[in-house]
Amino acid sequence: MSRSGVRIPSSAVCSFSSTSATNSVIQPMASLLSKERIVRGPEFNRWLVVPPSVAVHLCIGSVYAWSIYNPALIEVLGVATSSADDWTLRQVVWIFSVAIAFTGLTAAFAGKWVEKVGPRMVGVMAACFWGGGYILSSLGVSLHQLWLIYLGYGVIGGIGLGFGYVSPVSNLIRWFPDRRGLAAGMAIMGFGGGAMIAVPLKEFFLQYFYKAPQYLGTVDAVDMITHSGRRFAEVGGQLKEVVVAGAAEAIHVLAPGTEAAGVYVVGTGSSGVAQTFLFFGVVYFLVIMVSAFLYRVPVPGYKPQGWEPPAGGDSSKRMISQKDVHMDQALKTPQFYQVWVVLCLNVTAGIGIISVAKTMMTEIFSNSLPDIVDVTFAATYVLMIGMFNMLGRIMWASASDKLGRRNTCSIFCAVGFLLYLSIPVAAHQVNLNPSIFWLLMFYAATMIIFTFYGGVFATVPAYLADLFGTRYVGGIYGRLLTAWSVAGVLGPLAVTSLRDRSLMVEINRLAETVSPQQFVKTFGAGVNDLEILVQNKTVTLAKLMDIAPEGTVDPTASLYNSTMYVMAALLVIALISNLLIKPVHEKHHIKD
Repeated sequence: MSRSGVRIPSSAVCSFSSTSATNSVIQPMASLLSKERIVRGPEFNRWLVVPPSVAVHLCIGSVYAWSIYNPALIEVLGVATSSADDWTLRQVVWIFSVAIAFTGLTAAFAGKWVEKVGPRMVGVMAACFWGGGYILSSLGVSLHQLWLIYLGYGVIGGIGLGFGYVSPVSNLIRWFPDRRGLAAGMAIMGFGGGAMIAVPLKEFFLQYFYKAPQYLGTVDAVDMITHSGRRFAEVGGQLKEVVVAGAAEAIHVLAPGTEAAGVYVVGTGSSGVAQTFLFFGVVYFLVIMVSAFLYRVPVPGYKPQGWEPPAGGDSSKRMISQKDVHMDQALKTPQFYQVWVVLCLNVTAGIGIISVAKTMMTEIFSNSLPDIVDVTFAATYVLMIGMFNMLGRIMWASASDKLGRRNTCSIFCAVGFLLYLSIPVAAHQVNLNPSIFWLLMFYAATMIIFTFYGGVFATVPAYLADLFGTRYVGGIYGRLLTAWSVAGVLGPLAVTSLRDRSLMVEINRLAETVSPQQFVKTFGAGVNDLEILVQNKTVTLAKLMDIAPEGTVDPTASLYNSTMYVMAALLVIALISNLLIKPVHEKHHIKD
């Protein structure tokens, strides 16, 4: 091909055509997601940006309902109860930790990026990552590959959470300069309340997709052998691995449709979690994607009609400082790290309980109060966590305007310390005297704790504005959210590690009380093989209690006592850090 005597190689023509075709697709897409495309003036009804903003936070706030998945994930293969190859509670709780860690890290980066590209672009990324992470996790469950769930829900989903968290907040504040607290509160409230909607829906779909495993009969009616800590039985002329669901598990663990306590064939049913992941992955993708395209950005300098900024600032906000500190300079102040410690340790204490909430409620109270605390009660408990988390964000953020930020955070730490110490008391007493009073005491204590958990998230941005001024508070807060990432690892790690340690101590103690003959008859091996029997989940605390001597006190309720003592100690450290906070030295202020 030639023009004006210049010959163009055919390969160059193909390359040019391919590049042009690619650009013809990319450029319109980039334009569709651009910040400039969604700018609107004062004539636009600003209340129209509220529903999509809240919808996004309701979707990503469902992360606080993670513990709903725990029972199903640790019984993917056994279904009736955990089998040898099923994942442990500690393994699946860490997925939640990874998601929270990547949420905080992504939010720290995305806070600056959203200012550049606008909320629609970031919202679309949130839809792809959060929804895609769920779908990949569904594949991980189906293939029984734990690393895929870590990658899907933990890493990819966590990144989506970070994008979704920051995309609507700053935009709402710009649309509501006259009601900034209300604007931020609407979005943050949605994140705190996301679990309220997610819990009943996820419980419903887990039960809907549940399929009971093949039931072989009672323990006495089935001939089993034990090999390398695993149980096997002959099924259709073949030796297949089986699990034994004890009496306690039959009442509190088995889902509707399962026959009774007895022997079940491994791998023959479905816990419903893979299908539930897939369903919600599609739903979250669609809801967040539609919401992202409903975002609108106000023109620079936007002001609602008839509103003017108060001259000289609003003294009612009780600012400690009227000067601003640059976000980079804030990292050089002790106050940034003191607030970081306050946020990190408060969140560590609360998020540890959130990660195992459903399991913890069942383990502490289901044996002592079986007529009250069942699977449905435990699921409702997780729903109430979301409600009080949401209420705390509104209540304590408003209270801090009158009490002051430092006093409010001191309440979180000091009162929280006492509440965490009360939980082991309730757990111990309910074993000795199965009374609903101890359940109510536990319930009230933990619900107040969850108001503190939500309250510290809502109070800290204002705390930073008090200390560093309002000009760069968004960037400073984004960097402070790395404390959330650290807490997301520390909290669940502390809970599961301390619980596992207590569990092994109690299993060893109980095994010594059981007669050797009864132990061999029940588990097909001797006490000398206890370690491998526990590893393969043939021996559990519940199954030992079934054969323990009459009058033996069930130690399950005390498994979390050491955890609560550690959390209380962390709050003492946070209280000291908070009390040491003083106004930022003037050398860090931006010069006029």
